[in-house]
Amino acid sequence: MDFWKPRTDGRGDASVVASVARWRAAFVTLFLCLFLVKLLLAATLQPLGDEAFYWQESRHLAWGYSDLPPLTAWLIRLGERIAGHGLLGMRWPFLLLGSALPWLMVSFGRRAWDARVGWQAGVLCLCLPLAGSLGVIAMPDVPLTVAGMVATLGLLRALDDNRLRDWLVLGVALAFCWMTHYRAAMFMLAGLLLLLLTARGRNQWHRPGFWIAMAMAALGLLPLAISNWQQHGAGLAFQLIQRNPWRFHADALVQPLEQAVTCTPLLYVCLLWAAWRCWRRRHEGGPWDVIAIVSLTFIVVYFAAGLFADDERFRVHWPLPGYLPLLAALPLLLRDVGHVRGWRIVAVCGALLALLAQCVGLVYLGMAAYPATARWLGAARAVPTAFMGWHESAEIAKTQLAAQPAVLVADNFMMAAELDFQFDGVREIYTLDNPLNVKYGRAPQVAQWGMDETALRRMHPGANVLLVVDNYALRERERSAWLKSLCVRVENLKPVQHLSLFDGRKNVSFYQGNIASAISVGVGERDDCVAWRALVDPARDAKER
Repeated sequence: MDFWKPRTDGRGDASVVASVARWRAAFVTLFLCLFLVKLLLAATLQPLGDEAFYWQESRHLAWGYSDLPPLTAWLIRLGERIAGHGLLGMRWPFLLLGSALPWLMVSFGRRAWDARVGWQAGVLCLCLPLAGSLGVIAMPDVPLTVAGMVATLGLLRALDDNRLRDWLVLGVALAFCWMTHYRAAMFMLAGLLLLLLTARGRNQWHRPGFWIAMAMAALGLLPLAISNWQQHGAGLAFQLIQRNPWRFHADALVQPLEQAVTCTPLLYVCLLWAAWRCWRRRHEGGPWDVIAIVSLTFIVVYFAAGLFADDERFRVHWPLPGYLPLLAALPLLLRDVGHVRGWRIVAVCGALLALLAQCVGLVYLGMAAYPATARWLGAARAVPTAFMGWHESAEIAKTQLAAQPAVLVADNFMMAAELDFQFDGVREIYTLDNPLNVKYGRAPQVAQWGMDETALRRMHPGANVLLVVDNYALRERERSAWLKSLCVRVENLKPVQHLSLFDGRKNVSFYQGNIASAISVGVGERDDCVAWRALVDPARDAKER
């Protein structure tokens, strides 16, 4: 029996054609609705802190950076060269790439089985929150996920047909993965496991097309190698050592619960069930072997690595490429196995709940993008502060600088990047040596640009500064020491204005002062520093102003 052939249920081919048409119409309708919502959000939502830093990187084109390979910055630069500086100018390449992902799922499903499964896979992709919303923000996960899906589709075709063009697609897609993020290594690991654990995979070692694909993929490593050589291995050191403790931490055992919330619980259970079924059928050959190995590599390896790796930064999106092939397998598994009616109900309910969760999330971001509705969220203490307050902070800084010209300094790289974006990149903005810069691997990059605290002292000794401090950027255990050190870093620190939004959840302070003389050994702390007092005793700070 050909499991990938659509059933006619005794009503002939006409019923199959009608079913395909209904699924196609559902996909196109849902795609257009989500695309319009994503377009609106991309044009209105204030930049995320990391996103603003990628924009800064786009203004310093290079082979790579201390946190990432170059493709994200290159795409932002391309977007603004075509559409001009602004939110949509920065994001439109990512919006188009993210919108291509559901269509790739359609192609994958059609290639693996038939047209109906293809459109069903596309609908499920639109329902899955992380996949359907992909592209709203200019982040490296957008080109990484899309290139990874192209590579998976190219691999599926190459294993079946052994055509040179399919091997080339695989190689080019993997090269783009390497140019996007160090996590491209996971795609290579998935391919290696496929070549070692499956009969079809082992046959590929003797095919010239496979080695051509690997040579093409290796070209994507060149920018990464060049940038690490130029920065003395800063990128590799951050990704492999600095950000990862490499010791067991039991709190990471909650990862499956995090993934269930991210995917929505019912759909997550269905995807795990599909992964198990694909694994059991991997010996049947394609496409089961590809789906099983690729999906479980991302799901299982990321879970295992997460028990020892970074547990402080956002990472719930990492396994997304592993879920995508399962979205194509799930409809076929549900359609083919007659005794799983309960699973069909669970899958339908899971998809509907996932779509509902995604709509709620997009509406939530839409409300945050407009001041009037953002105030409603603030009253409910549910405002996403990562997107909020940047425009207001820049307006205050512009007003203060117009009244008294000074060197503009931010207390961390995110604030510096956000101010730089709001100032359209027309003035120098320095950043102090905040622990946050090291935590996110941006300290070497800021130093290379000559915009760190050392460069500030060297270029503007004793100059007047306007210091912008994001009081809640650091975690509470680090906040006190940092704020107490500001009076040592900037002399004669004097508060000039304070921005408090949404019941103080967004808290930014503005100070005037003078660049302190060079500090040779460490940075001291002053318990009487006005920056510390302003946070613990705002009434006193307001009285002094």
